[in-house]
Amino acid sequence: MASDAQPIDLHDDSRAALRVSLNQAPPLAGHDVVGTDLALAEAVVRHGSEEVLASLTALGREAGSAEAREHGLLANQNEPVLANYDRYGNRVDEVRFHPSWHWLMERAVGHGLAAAPWEQETVPHDGHAHVRRAAGFIAWSQTEPGHGCPISMTYAAVPALRADDTLAKEWVPLLASLTYDPATRPAGEKRGALAGMGMTEKQGGSDVRANVTQARPTSVDGEYTLHGHKWFTSAPMNDVFLVLAQAPGGLTCFVLPRVLPDGSRNRLDVVRLKDKLGNRSNASSELEFDGTLVHRLGEEGRGVRTIIEMVAATRLDCVLGSTSLMRKALAEASWHVAHRSAFGGLLADKPLMQNVIADLAVESEAATALAIRLAAAVDRADDPRESAFRRLALPLAKFWVCKRTPAMVAEALECLGGNGYVEESGLPLLYREAPLNSVWEGSGNVNALDVLRALGREPEALDAWITEVGLARGADARLDRAIEETLELLGTLMGSPDALEGSARRLAGRMAAVLQGSLLVRFAPTEVADVFCASRLAGGHGGTYGMLDRGDLASILARATPAVS
Repeated sequence: MASDAQPIDLHDDSRAALRVSLNQAPPLAGHDVVGTDLALAEAVVRHGSEEVLASLTALGREAGSAEAREHGLLANQNEPVLANYDRYGNRVDEVRFHPSWHWLMERAVGHGLAAAPWEQETVPHDGHAHVRRAAGFIAWSQTEPGHGCPISMTYAAVPALRADDTLAKEWVPLLASLTYDPATRPAGEKRGALAGMGMTEKQGGSDVRANVTQARPTSVDGEYTLHGHKWFTSAPMNDVFLVLAQAPGGLTCFVLPRVLPDGSRNRLDVVRLKDKLGNRSNASSELEFDGTLVHRLGEEGRGVRTIIEMVAATRLDCVLGSTSLMRKALAEASWHVAHRSAFGGLLADKPLMQNVIADLAVESEAATALAIRLAAAVDRADDPRESAFRRLALPLAKFWVCKRTPAMVAEALECLGGNGYVEESGLPLLYREAPLNSVWEGSGNVNALDVLRALGREPEALDAWITEVGLARGADARLDRAIEETLELLGTLMGSPDALEGSARRLAGRMAAVLQGSLLVRFAPTEVADVFCASRLAGGHGGTYGMLDRGDLASILARATPAVS
């Protein structure tokens, strides 16, 4: 493997020599984050086209630039600040961001990572808008993950807004705009808009049916006032929010504009910003409502059903975001070992380090293959089988990929040694971010239980999973056995309701791993699929990374290492 490492003179202790850093990896900058991620590029072509991949080149190069890396670090070093009042004592509840946040947001919106794909779905020559966006989201989020939150919610709001033609016509074109417009103005004066979501309350969390916030009808048809609170609302600076509240007819979904048509600010009191483990560049808040004007979205009493498509889309982005964290951590680790020498040679040539990096690479590639496959299902939403597949595969992926990210990122950090524990490396940022996607939009338990609901209520979802994994039957005996064992486990648990819920995680993890295995056996290089099946499906994984007992590990490592032009 090529290296820029220079010979080290351990006996030169002059002051001039001490001022020069030897045996340090150069910064990972100046590469195409999309094009040099072979697993991602191949998945885009597989589920999209060469043209779709080419359309991501500018995004990939900008994401891999030194400038983007610097803005990502600055956005996290300079966290958002809440200003409840202006200098004159007026209540404004504004969140102020560092310029680097706005730099990142402007480019994310401009690259079409917000709601643009929903407006591009009907383009006759494309048909791969969501695959393109998913790949772009994975690549661009590697610059800095926190700003992906408002981008994700803006993307996810559109399917829910389509429940009301009038509200959709007002908001969807703004959300799908390629122009980032952070100004606080009415929708009619905006060039682009961002969306947020408020579901959970302090007494209920994921149990949104326990919400107590009241929605009281006004004299205007479809208009209500809110009275209550939201315990978690990310991106309170956004222009419009989808929220749940108790209307006279039950839990209902509402559209909450931040600014009213006459230019006055809606009654949206930001109590405080959350002091979070990670995601610190992004503002997450507690809100209080007292006469806040909202518009009903969908029917009274059907709030969960109305907002569920937004939840599904944000869950997809949880998978994409975790995949992005995995790939970024892998890129930094593989780059480091390709340029760092120890014990008489490059780390990348040491068998044990090859074992670790190859194991991380297989994890990353499996996540990537599943993530882009899910995006392809969104592109084919009119196909009943694809919709059924997404209904089950999405909570499977959300549970499995997001759960595996923290351990994977921690191992990648360790590959850099002490350098990885230092903030300047960027790995601590990834490590703090790693648990988030497993918590957001339903914790691991919530998604595992959602798998059970899909299996119990929608037989076509299980049929779609069986069909998908069955496409690889006969290609690898270990995968074949894993499919049979998983179906046997499913049959046993479905026949024993008392044991079913307690085993939901085991079942979800096994079904997700088998699905990943099917994708890799069909589409990945033989060396990648072989290691995955041996370690994840045949019981060869020892509980931590770097315990592979077979495979062409050097080839996997070479495939995973970014190339800088």
